Amino acid sequence: MKKSHILGIVVIAVAIMILISTAGDASSYVSFEEAYTMAENGKTNKIHVVGKLKKNQQNEIVGIEPSADMLSFSFIMVDDRNREQKVIYFEPMPADFKRSEQVVVIGGYEKDIFIADKILMKCPSKYQEETI
Repeated sequence: MKKSHILGIVVIAVAIMILISTAGDASSYVSFEEAYTMAENGKTNKIHVVGKLKKNQQNEIVGIEPSADMLSFSFIMVDDRNREQKVIYFEPMPADFKRSEQVVVIGGYEKDIFIADKILMKCPSKYQEETI
């Protein structure tokens, strides 16, 4: 075999190994109930839950509690099945967090509280038509 063939086989093998190792990190969105069940069964991180921030009848966001040092905060999120859950994020509040339409939290459960390692936000599109 030529050296170029061997090199090609090695490159393909490395690419396959990378794909296999990252496939385990792939996750779909689950509800808080499914996430809690997954946590009870030993999965402790990389759980993705999608939902919205809790709002009152006046459509104002409620349940956001910044820490005293403003380096972390907690909030109440409502998943697609209308289950409310307290979420703690040990980082400062992201910009435009209160304006987001949807929130994806990535993390896991510790007791009955969801600890988010990462927060992804879907903010309102500036291209959407405003209703008057």
